[in-house]
Amino acid sequence: MNSILESVQIPKLVFRVLVFSLLVMSSSAMGQAAKIDDKTIDSGWQSELIDSIETALNEIYVFPDIAKKMGKHLRKQFKQKKYAELTSLRDFTAKLTEDMHEINHDKHLAIRYISDEMIAQYEGDTLTDQAEIEELKNAQRDNFGFKEVKILNGNIGYIDFRYFADASKAGATAIAAMNFLAYTDAIIFDLRENGGGSPSMIQLISSYLFEEPVHLNSFYVRETDSVQQFWTQSFVSGPRMSDADVYVLTSDYTFSGAEEFSFNIQNQERGMIVGEITGGGAHPTTRRVFANLNARLSLPFGKAINPISGTNWEGTGVKPDIEAPQEQAFDIAYMEALKKIKERTTDKDQLFIIQWALDGKEAMLNKPELDDSLAQKYIGIFGPRVITFENGELYYQRESNPRYNLIPMSDNRFMLDGLDYFRIQLIEGDDGQFDELIGLYDNGQTDSNKRTK
Repeated sequence: MNSILESVQIPKLVFRVLVFSLLVMSSSAMGQAAKIDDKTIDSGWQSELIDSIETALNEIYVFPDIAKKMGKHLRKQFKQKKYAELTSLRDFTAKLTEDMHEINHDKHLAIRYISDEMIAQYEGDTLTDQAEIEELKNAQRDNFGFKEVKILNGNIGYIDFRYFADASKAGATAIAAMNFLAYTDAIIFDLRENGGGSPSMIQLISSYLFEEPVHLNSFYVRETDSVQQFWTQSFVSGPRMSDADVYVLTSDYTFSGAEEFSFNIQNQERGMIVGEITGGGAHPTTRRVFANLNARLSLPFGKAINPISGTNWEGTGVKPDIEAPQEQAFDIAYMEALKKIKERTTDKDQLFIIQWALDGKEAMLNKPELDDSLAQKYIGIFGPRVITFENGELYYQRESNPRYNLIPMSDNRFMLDGLDYFRIQLIEGDDGQFDELIGLYDNGQTDSNKRTK
C-alpha cells in the first residue's frame, strides 16, 4: 500500500507527528530555545503572520468552515488590539495558538516560533537534504524509538517504543523486534510514552497481528476531496502472530499515530487497551514554514475514518477497555495476559511458570502489609542465608551475594525485589517460631535450611 503522502499528491506534506517534538517541538526544548533566541516584533509583523496563517488555514485545514472562523477570530483579536502589548514573537505565536484553540481545540494545530538556525534547515516547507541526513542519524542513534523488547515470564512479549518511525527507514528495526517476539503467546505494546508518527509503521506492525488482509484506517484529505485506505500488508518478513493475545498500554500522553494503532486494535477486536484515555489527536498534519516571519505552522489537512465505527478519536481520545492509572497499566495487562493463557494451557510445566508469574504480579499489586511484631519473628540465620529487619523493611542475603528487599506474598512467603526466579517460604515450628527457610525456584526446584541462630 502506498503512503498517503504519495497517493494524494499534496506537495511537501509531512506526516511525522511525534507529539510536540518535530512538528510542534517539545515544550521543554522550545522553551529553552526561545529563552536564548527570540524576535522583537511590531504590529506589522503580527498582521503579516496572521495573514499567512489565515491563507494556509483556508487552503488546507481539514474543516473549511472552522478554518474561516479561526482566521476571522485572529483578525478580530488583532483589530481589537488584543495583541498590542505582545512584542515577543515567542509569546505572540503561543497566544495565536491559544486563540485558534478557542474556536477548535485541535491538538495538532499550532503556530510556533523558529530560530534563524532552524529556518536554514528548510527549503520552503521541506527539510534540506543535509537536515534530512542529520535527522536520520539522530533517529538511528535513538533506535527509531524502540527502547525495549523482551520476553516476560509466561512467554509474554513486551515492546516499548516511543514513536512510529517511517517504515521506509525503520522497517528493519521493527521487523527484528516483531520476529524476536514471534513465538510468544501474548504481546504487550507499551505506548504510554508514544507521541505518534507514520501510518506506514502502523501498517507494518499491524500486519504481523492479522492473518487475512484487514482494512485498518482511512484518511479523508480536504484539499483533494479524496479518501486513502490503509490495509495490512499481504507479506511480512517472518511469522505472523495472529493467535497471540494483544494488549496496548496507554496514557494521556499517548497521541496521534499511537492513538490510531490503539483505536484500530480496539475496533477490530484484536486486543485490549489498558491504561488512561489518550490525548485525542486524529488529524494527519503538514507544516508551513514562514521563513521571513520566523514561524512554523503545524496544520491538519485531513481526518481519520475508522472503517468499522466510521468515527475517530479527535478530541475524545481512545477510551481503554480497562481504565487505570498509567503506572498500573503494565501490571494489570500482564496479569490479564497470564490469566488468559492459563485458561487454555494444559502443560503442567507451563502452568507452573504462568502461576509463578501470576502470583508475583498479584503480590506487587496487592502487597500485604507487614506487621512489625511479626517481622521480628522472621529475623535469623538459616545456614548461609540471613534475614534482617531494618527501618521497617525485611532483607534477605545469601553469603556475600547482593542483599534483596523482601516483598510479602503472604504471612510466610516472600519474593525478592529484583530477583524474579527465586522466592522464599518460612516454615513455622511447634513452638510458633519460624525455624526453617525453603528456597523456591521458578523451575519447580526447592532447597531448605534450618534456623541456625
